[in-house]
Amino acid sequence: MSQTLDDPVWHNGKALRKGYTTGSCATAAAKVAALMVLRQHIIHQVSIVTPSGVTLHLNVESPHIEGQQAIAAIRKDGGDDVDATHGMLIFARVTLTDDEQIVLRGGAGVGTVTRKGIGLAVGEAAINRTPRQTIEATVREVIGPTRGAQVEIFAPEGEERAKKTYNGRLGIIGGISIIGTTGIVTPMSEESWKRSLSLELELKRAGGMERVILVPGNHGERFVREQLGVSGELVVTMSNFVGYMIEEAVRLGYRQIVLVGHPGKLVKIAAGIFHTHSHIADARMETLVAHLALLGAPHVLLLKVSDCDTTEAAMEYIDAAGFSHLYTHLAQRICLRIAQMLRFTQNPPQCDAVMFSFDNKVLGANRPVEEIAGDLKC
Repeated sequence: MSQTLDDPVWHNGKALRKGYTTGSCATAAAKVAALMVLRQHIIHQVSIVTPSGVTLHLNVESPHIEGQQAIAAIRKDGGDDVDATHGMLIFARVTLTDDEQIVLRGGAGVGTVTRKGIGLAVGEAAINRTPRQTIEATVREVIGPTRGAQVEIFAPEGEERAKKTYNGRLGIIGGISIIGTTGIVTPMSEESWKRSLSLELELKRAGGMERVILVPGNHGERFVREQLGVSGELVVTMSNFVGYMIEEAVRLGYRQIVLVGHPGKLVKIAAGIFHTHSHIADARMETLVAHLALLGAPHVLLLKVSDCDTTEAAMEYIDAAGFSHLYTHLAQRICLRIAQMLRFTQNPPQCDAVMFSFDNKVLGANRPVEEIAGDLKC
């Protein structure tokens, strides 16, 4: 049976209502627009299943059909986790074509990527990978294999709403981002969020697991399966709570802890930052510059990296200058920082760190990746 939004999140005796992401809105709007242009009649409700398996039944606003084109909108609802996009309309315009291709683009109010570093090419609409996949797959399911479609996602309020977000700092201009890896917004305080992550550690340890891989988010599990050849069952999300989750793993008696992630998150740990959310601390460029200097990097490279806004942008300069061995150095420094944190622990676990790129390639590790993976399979 599919999950729904009916079950609230409880915190301090209060029921908090879940919501859904801009990605879910765009997917639902594209689906209903495609259905309307095929059936040539107005539809007022649509259902989708989010990437996390939750079924959403959503009201359709501003439906319109004109020949081989239809437009529909879904109103964003963040539940009790209200953000800058809460309550705004996300539109989709679907136009049928004869070339069997689905072409997705962003329209008015959807931001444009102007800098490298967020996993999207410069010039592309700020529609993240998971929403892109769900929009295209959903439209394909509706129109079948022999038709094509042009799909435009737009948000009339997007440019104004985006001023209340961090998009400008990330080089996304002109509007909001269409985001969401699960499709669902789950309101939760930091303490209850941490506790929910720790519970997964407890459950796996109770099941006999002695080795754990901690990842910041969803990309880590795919890397573990595809590049390390290790079961995803060993993976637990740590989010930004690196120090807390390491301490919990130690408390529970894990014998090996492996941190796996993109340098954008893990580089902070090399500086001794064990809560990696940007509102706590952000010393990514300073850390990269300091360790490049320790490796003898030229002053011109240090200046270029210092001026970067994203780790991905800095990595391009680092790799072009022949300093890609920095990532192995940082992985070793991360393990040193963890060892310092655990210096009063009796029988501390083996700690490892592996960094990977957005295209799922190993960048560096504190020791050979084959050795780490071999230990994990024991």
